[in-house]
Amino acid sequence: MNKRRTIVLSSAMALVIVASGGATWALDRFVVEHVEIADVASYEAEYSGVDTPVISTTEGSYTDSTYESDQSSVSVSTVTTGSGDSTVTYYVADVTLTDATVLRSAFASNQFGTNIVEDTSTIAAANDAVFAINGDYYGFRDSGIVIRNGVTYRDSGAREGLAFYRDGTVEVYDETATNAADLVSAGVWNTLSFGPAILEDGLVVDGIEDVEIDTNIGNHSIQGAQPRTAVGVIDDNHLVFVVVDGRSPGYSAGVTLPGLAEIFTSLGAVTAYNLDGGGSSTMVFNDAVVNNPLGAGVERATSDILYVAG
Repeated sequence: MNKRRTIVLSSAMALVIVASGGATWALDRFVVEHVEIADVASYEAEYSGVDTPVISTTEGSYTDSTYESDQSSVSVSTVTTGSGDSTVTYYVADVTLTDATVLRSAFASNQFGTNIVEDTSTIAAANDAVFAINGDYYGFRDSGIVIRNGVTYRDSGAREGLAFYRDGTVEVYDETATNAADLVSAGVWNTLSFGPAILEDGLVVDGIEDVEIDTNIGNHSIQGAQPRTAVGVIDDNHLVFVVVDGRSPGYSAGVTLPGLAEIFTSLGAVTAYNLDGGGSSTMVFNDAVVNNPLGAGVERATSDILYVAG
C-alpha cells in the first residue's frame, strides 16, 4: 500500500502542502535528500571490523529461471490463483546459500540517508546482483536498527525487526530490547526494519490483520489486499522471497497480510516477515524485472535492496 511516495513525488500534493503553510517542513521531510554517508562502499570497507567475505571468482550459470554457483542457488517461479477480478499473481524466488554473507544489502546511489532513492533494478545492476528485491525503505524514517553487510548505520530501536546472521540463521527480534553493537557481536550480518512478522515457528502470527506500521503522515494502514514484498525462512541458509503484484484487477488484486502468510505456509516457511510493498514491490533476476509493478510495468524508486551477490 505505502501511500507515502505520493507525498514524495506528487507535485500536486506539494502545492497543497505549500498552500497549507507547511512547505519547508514537508519538502525537507519527504523530498530533499539528506546524505549522511556519501560513499557506502568505502564506509563498509573501513568499519566492517572483519574481512569482507570473498565472492567466488567461479562464474555461475543461468537459465531463464535459475542460477547456480558454488555459493548460491536461485530458482524463480510465477504463481497465478483465482480468476476475474480476484486473480492474484505472485513471484517466488527459492534461494539456498552455502555462505550466508552472499545475501547482501545495497543502498540507492551508494549513499546512506533519507529521501535517497533509485529503482530496485538500478541498484541491483550497480551491485552486480544475481537476484534482488526491494528492501525495507529505511530512508523514509529515522528510526530502526539498520545493520547492513555487517556494518551499523543506525541504532534507534523502534519496532519488530528481522536479523540475518553470518551462520545462516534468521530470526525475528524486538529492536527495543537490544542494540546494534550487541547484534553485530552476536554475528548479525543484515537487519530489516519494517514488519510485521507474519509467520513464527510455522504458525500465522495472531493479530496481523490489525497491524499498522509507522502511522504518521502519508503512511497509513498496511491492511487490505495490496502488492507485497516479503521474505521467508525454510531452514538455515534456505530462504524464500515473495513479491505479490496488486491493484490491477484481472491480473493481480494483491493479498492481505493473512493471505500473504498463507502463501509462505504453502511454501514450507517457518518464519516470514513483511517488507515495504505497494508500488515498491519489485523482484529482479538476471538484470530483468520479473514482476509487473502495479500492472503498469513501471518501478517505483526505493532506498535499498536485498540481493544475492554473483
